[in-house]
Amino acid sequence: MTLQPTNPDSHAPDRLLDALRAAAAAAAEVIRDGERRRATLVWREKSATDFVSEIDMTAEARIIEVLSARVPGAAILAEETASTLAPERRAQGVTFVIDPLDGTTNFLHGVLEYAVSIAALVDDELIAGVVLHVPRDEWYTATRGGGAWCDGRRLAVSAIDAPDRALIATGFPFKGGDDVDRYLGQMKRLMTHTAGLRRPGSASLDLAGVACGRFDGFWENGLAPWDIAAGLLLVREAGGLVTTLDGAPCPVAHTSVVAANPAMHTWLLGKLGE
Repeated sequence: MTLQPTNPDSHAPDRLLDALRAAAAAAAEVIRDGERRRATLVWREKSATDFVSEIDMTAEARIIEVLSARVPGAAILAEETASTLAPERRAQGVTFVIDPLDGTTNFLHGVLEYAVSIAALVDDELIAGVVLHVPRDEWYTATRGGGAWCDGRRLAVSAIDAPDRALIATGFPFKGGDDVDRYLGQMKRLMTHTAGLRRPGSASLDLAGVACGRFDGFWENGLAPWDIAAGLLLVREAGGLVTTLDGAPCPVAHTSVVAANPAMHTWLLGKLGE
């Protein structure tokens, strides 16, 4: 597929954020319609224990429709449908990274922890991101250099620096091939040194939770770019640190993720690596 160049004016962070908000609102309409008829929804396995529903597919189509109209020619990296550009081949210009329903299993079971997550990259740099907690109608937004916000309130990571007072979020392994034993070892080390661990079931909301200080840290050993793109920007703009398990800056890619406030990040990274 040949991509047409985007209008440089459309690269402005505020313009991109407006586009993301419009797309997330369109997806939320689809999801809320699905909430009303959850019992009759059609859903299938993408792989064992990993599901996709008609709501995921329809919400993603609506997002792409809105973004393509707002920023013609932008590349799309989306979870459920074939992308126009693979992450390792991302061209210069705008790329939208889309998770239309992060927390599908929660949604299907009526667990109120799921979100729309969309980010915009320009020349491979995160510029804008939105995570919309649909059941709460809670909007987390960020632009590069413009801070992270939730419904008009500027976000900041927590100031907790004592591990025994820290609340850490994570995501359990659930796919074949996941290194469960490694995960159990990490959990055991953290459970005995922190105030607690939580597994809400939506990585984008976990990262938003770090950004707003609800969680003092978060880690997961394997996530996809659409799971984390918007959340990475939220945490960084809220003053937090996000790396891989090796301590390298976390890319928008299939990767491990360790996010925390600066006081907790080194400790968390060390414990996970023991």
